[in-house]
Amino acid sequence: MSSKSGGAKPARRIEGGKVVADNRRARHEYEILQNFEAGIELRGSEVKSLREGRTNLAEAYAAMKDGELFLINSNIPEYREANRFNHEPKRPRKLLLHKKEINRLAAGVLKEGLTIIPLKLYFNGRGRAKVDVALARGKKLHDKRQTERERDWNREKSRLLRDRG
Repeated sequence: MSSKSGGAKPARRIEGGKVVADNRRARHEYEILQNFEAGIELRGSEVKSLREGRTNLAEAYAAMKDGELFLINSNIPEYREANRFNHEPKRPRKLLLHKKEINRLAAGVLKEGLTIIPLKLYFNGRGRAKVDVALARGKKLHDKRQTERERDWNREKSRLLRDRG
């Protein structure tokens, strides 16, 4: 299937598993400070929908509630074959982390004013759905411009080196 047909992109592989969704916008909007791998509590129809590669993390974020971490606003569309046993597409989903990791994330949010954002959702080598979440600080406009300038310069530099020899 060509990329112009509007079909889903083929899933990338990651250490024995496959990446289902990648939040590319997050790396542009935020400065990533620390990454965590979290399990995610899903229903059966959600897993089936994820295996088809149908999800969106672009507007998703994580929030603390009663000492637990939840993934908010992530869109996992309904699985057609599930009929009446389907799930709600934008329901909050519990993230599974160790207590120390949750405390570290909570401290970053409360003390330093940081944000918890999902970077990618994937299936690991054992077939378990995992979410790569990060503690991040929002970039200012001038930081985004600086990052873009550096990226463009590196691209141009590699072109020049490749052309010269």
